[in-house]
Amino acid sequence: MMRRSLEGWSMSNAEPLRKNIITPFALVLVALTLTAFYFIGVRFVYGLGAITNLNPGYPWGIWTTIDVVIGTALGCGGFAMALLIYIFNRGQYHPLMRPALLGGVFGYTLGGLAVMFDLGRYWHFYHMVMPSYIHTNSVLLEVALCVMAYVTVLWIEFLPAILERLGLEGLKKKLERWLFLFAALGVVLPMMHQSSLGSTLLAIPYKLSPLWWTQWLPALFVISALNMGYSVVMFEATLVSKTFKTPSEHSLLSKMSVIVGWIALGWLALRFGDLVYRQEFHHAVDGSMRATLFWIENALALFAAVVFLLPAGRASQRWSFLGAVAVLLSGALYRIDAYLVGYLPVYQWEYFPALPELMVTIGVIALEVLLYLIFIKTLPVLQRHAAHR
Repeated sequence: MMRRSLEGWSMSNAEPLRKNIITPFALVLVALTLTAFYFIGVRFVYGLGAITNLNPGYPWGIWTTIDVVIGTALGCGGFAMALLIYIFNRGQYHPLMRPALLGGVFGYTLGGLAVMFDLGRYWHFYHMVMPSYIHTNSVLLEVALCVMAYVTVLWIEFLPAILERLGLEGLKKKLERWLFLFAALGVVLPMMHQSSLGSTLLAIPYKLSPLWWTQWLPALFVISALNMGYSVVMFEATLVSKTFKTPSEHSLLSKMSVIVGWIALGWLALRFGDLVYRQEFHHAVDGSMRATLFWIENALALFAAVVFLLPAGRASQRWSFLGAVAVLLSGALYRIDAYLVGYLPVYQWEYFPALPELMVTIGVIALEVLLYLIFIKTLPVLQRHAAHR
């Protein structure tokens, strides 16, 4: 079944978008990226204290939370589509596969590189793969190894597009014979490390608000990442269609949005059911800032579920786009809350990111958008009917 799905994808028609690479928007992205590189250079020369507000109470800041924890979830489009196409054999979604893979390639590659920013002794990064230094009981080790493996898998899965652009059809066909193995890994690896991002928080039951700490953290992180993966595919497809005046993929997106709606509803049921079961629901109505953010993240998920499960909602391109944005915001806020807002440090430590920290994160996002635009304009990523417009 998976082999047939991959063969169908290899025969699909994709072409470069053939638009100008140098645009005013691209120049803004370049400026933001260069600004980030400057602050990254300062960090590596003078240390974390030179540009961050990290402290003993908050050893992780927005670089870990946004660039890694949220960034990898936003890169789950390839994982989500691979599950739908190759496991459930929904071949009609093949036109969305390469754009989803491309988003995953940059989301995970840049997220993995961003980990280096937070390492105090970054020159020892290679220790994690040396047997004499490996801590086999570490959840973070599993996250690191899985992310490294998945980045490799994503680039291999996307390699046919590069080989096609270079005219290396023979090499492309040889690679495609083995793509089913990498497609299988592309489904398993994200489940492992996304669940481990949740498992990391299991180690701090007394330093995390009961609104977010639960034994279901691994499952909640996987479910949320899967739904964010589908939603980012919908978000990118709609933006590309509107920005470059290409034919809309809304007919496909509308069918897929039903899946997103049911996942969002299931995620909400698990969150609230768990709170009630643990007798911790009173924290959600105590009027605190954490309670307010809890309701915002869940209201966004509920909004998306209603939009996608109502025929009128998913039939509208505007409402479907807003639903996808709501899922992305809900998932991102959930991760920020779990890793930063819901965190209860000892000794009343406080943390708010410094301007250079923010600029680094903004620059990483700008670089990802810039590379995505360059790739869809120069490589066969979008379907031919879209690329010719």
